[in-house]
Amino acid sequence: MCGRFSLRTTLEEVSRNFDAAADAIEDWVPRYNIAPTQDVIAARPAGSGRELVLFHWGLIPSWYDDPSTGGRFINARAESAHIKPTFRDAFWSRRCLIGADGFYEWRAIDGVKQPYYIRRVDGRSFGFAGLWERWSRGSRDAIESCTILTTRPNAVVEPLHDRMPVIIWPDDYDRWLDPMEADLDELQAMFEPIPAEELTAYPVSRIVNDPWNDSPACVDPDEYEPPPPSIELDLFGNDEA
Repeated sequence: MCGRFSLRTTLEEVSRNFDAAADAIEDWVPRYNIAPTQDVIAARPAGSGRELVLFHWGLIPSWYDDPSTGGRFINARAESAHIKPTFRDAFWSRRCLIGADGFYEWRAIDGVKQPYYIRRVDGRSFGFAGLWERWSRGSRDAIESCTILTTRPNAVVEPLHDRMPVIIWPDDYDRWLDPMEADLDELQAMFEPIPAEELTAYPVSRIVNDPWNDSPACVDPDEYEPPPPSIELDLFGNDEA
């Protein structure tokens, strides 16, 4: 699964990378520890181009009566999202790119869950494959929310978790975002794990376990300290559907 990630990149760079207008976002500060239920930046089709928007991370199906009972769906399995009732409509008509430049996974070491930060070797930002929904009822404010698709891990992520987020290559942005693209084989071809040589992973400080901690120290390898074997941690996260 993908339960935490970062977007340290400036809004201007995200806009340039996705070739998307950022008019709908008033401001953005670098984020080092984005957690479920928080806002994320995503690109989606708009008119003849693309726009950047803020989505609530944790998809709320449009047919839910109460949004407070939804929002648990932070991840969706790429292999089955096209047929799962929760994600099916969004898969076929509301695909998006979620801005990121790294993500976290945890590995059990001597009974302690140690966080690792995974990023591209070249340090560049990228786009997770995402799906989005719009929830609206009467006079209540509409909520736009999203989920991140996951796939099998590559050799870098496999020692840490049995899933990893789907990362879309820039050459595939148009196809992924096109709501008229209905060839399942073409879409699923984009779900192959990013090649292992493109990623690097290293242990980081356990301060990332607390979603209130959001600073450069979260991703700094020099902040890592080996955990004492007696510590047990309760991590915040949700299973994917």
